[in-house]
Order: sequence, then C-alpha cells, then structure tokens
Amino acid sequence: MKGSSDNKFTRKERVFAFVETTRPYTLLWCGLVSLAGACIAGRSFPNIHIALFAIFIPIMGWMAGLFLSDYFDRNLDKIQKNHRPIPSGRIKSYEILVIGSFFAIIGLVFSYLLGIDNLIISISAAVLVLTYAKFSKSRGMFGNINRGLITGVAFFFGVFSIYDSIIDIPIYIYLISFVFIIHDVNSNLIGAIRDVEGDKIGGYMTFPVKYGIKKSIYIALFLTIIWLSLAMYIPYVYVFLNDIYYFLLAFVVLIVISIYFCCFRSLDKISRKKAL
Repeated sequence: MKGSSDNKFTRKERVFAFVETTRPYTLLWCGLVSLAGACIAGRSFPNIHIALFAIFIPIMGWMAGLFLSDYFDRNLDKIQKNHRPIPSGRIKSYEILVIGSFFAIIGLVFSYLLGIDNLIISISAAVLVLTYAKFSKSRGMFGNINRGLITGVAFFFGVFSIYDSIIDIPIYIYLISFVFIIHDVNSNLIGAIRDVEGDKIGGYMTFPVKYGIKKSIYIALFLTIIWLSLAMYIPYVYVFLNDIYYFLLAFVVLIVISIYFCCFRSLDKISRKKAL
C-alpha cells in the first residue's frame, strides 16, 4: 500500500523497477554471444550443462554491470531519463549496489565451477564493466571501444568453456571475435547518438557530443561495413560454418541496408526515437 514519502510506491511498482533495470530486451545478448563462442569453439552445440553455464553466467555479469551503470549514471538520468528507477525513487541507490553485487558474486562463483580460466575471464569482464561505468563511458570513442571489449570477453568466456588452453585455440576464433567486438562498438556508438541531448547537458563527452550526429552516423556505417565484411570473409576462408549461416547473414545485410537508407534519408533529423 502507498504510505509515506519513503514508501510511496507499491511492491509491484518496485519489483517492476528492478526488472526494468535489467533491460529484458537486451538481457540475452551477452549470453548468446558466449554460447556462440562455445558453439564455434566446439564446432557443434555443447552439452547442456556447458550451454546453460555459457548463457547464464554472462547474463549474471551483464545484470551486475547494468545495475552498476545505473548507479553511476543516477545524476545524469535525472536530466533526460527521470523515469528511470533511481531518479524516479522506485529504487534507492544502495539497493542498486547490493543487488548488482549479488549478481556479480553469483557469476563469479559459477565461473569457478567451469574452471580457473573462466573465473579469470569473469574478473576481467568485471574490471572492464567498472571501467566503462565509472570512467570511459563519458570519454568519446574510448567508451565505445571499452563496451565492445566487454562483448569480446563474453565471447571468449564461451570459448574457454570448451578449450582448456589458450595455445589450442585456432586462429579463426580470435579473428571472428572481432565481429562481436566491432559490432558492439558500433551499437554503443548508436546508443550514444540516442542519448546525445542528455549527455551534452550532463557533461558526458561522448563521440556524438564532441563531433556531432552526422560524423557519428558515418563512423557507425564504416564500423558496420567492417564487422559485416569480417562476418562474411572469415567463415568462408576457414570453413567452420554451414550454408544456413550465409542465408541468415544475407537477411542481416538487407536489414542493415534498410536501416542506413532510412538514416541517410533524414540525416539532419535524427531524433532520439529514430536512433533507438
């Protein structure tokens, strides 16, 4: 029930706020990237417990990172996103830290069950997440690259759920990791375009804030061409994926072309909604 100003939200509203913080629409991404690493490393779908760990553990780390990022962005969110859980008052700052830490601990514990290599990778991911949330996010392309590296670490988490030694990993796995890294540098840059107004007011010097939306779109297109080219070339040369992959990739190419066609048709009127 609604009561005092300290307890003005219902339990349902508060629970939904925690769910909202996990961004359910992005939640599976890092887990699927990790699973892709395991599948590519093993050249087949891994056994069920490896597959579940490869998906579940990165998702725990992802949620921990989102909670941490929301904590550090709480003052910025007051400017343009005051509906977010912390600025709206539905979640207190200390609650975000406690729950985020809980997810991080779960991820680290389960990583250890997979092996010491996976634990080291999880710790590396935690360092990158902290660096992104606290420092690099507001520092132009450095933040976008930092974000891409986090996804690269998720990919190698899946790889090391199959391989026990770094020496045994084929060269094509290292090469294909750049598809995931550059893709997420790209998507993070687009995300910065979406938030350019609030970032500018809050003093976050992201690439779109420093150089403008037009240049950001051109850089995003350039990055898209790179990761799509790698996604076509590497599997073709090293022959580790079947024909279904190329059918799906052709579908992706058509979607990407349509997206950028719409962007360049209204390059001077890229709104926050369109960037999203």
